[in-house]
Amino acid sequence: MSKIHMQKVYVKVNSDFDSTGYMQPKMITWADGRKFRIETVKDFRPAGLNHDSHTCDCYTVIINGEQKFLFFERANSYHRSSVGRWYVECPVNQ
Repeated sequence: MSKIHMQKVYVKVNSDFDSTGYMQPKMITWADGRKFRIETVKDFRPAGLNHDSHTCDCYTVIINGEQKFLFFERANSYHRSSVGRWYVECPVNQ
């Protein structure tokens, strides 16, 4: 049985920020222009063992009624104008 390999696919995400600074992702746009509205954010936490959990957070979101994972990779201090970037994980065909 072979292990499924995943790759990061960076995506555009529209987000709102509340008065406390909490970042709420609202919509994902793929490179080909497809848009997916995020119905709700169920959970937010450090990304964990398979990610650099010191600089990466995982949002559990609902899109079209299905649970998905959206990751936010915080930028390092060398890029002061960049807060970070979003990605999803997709299976790699092998």
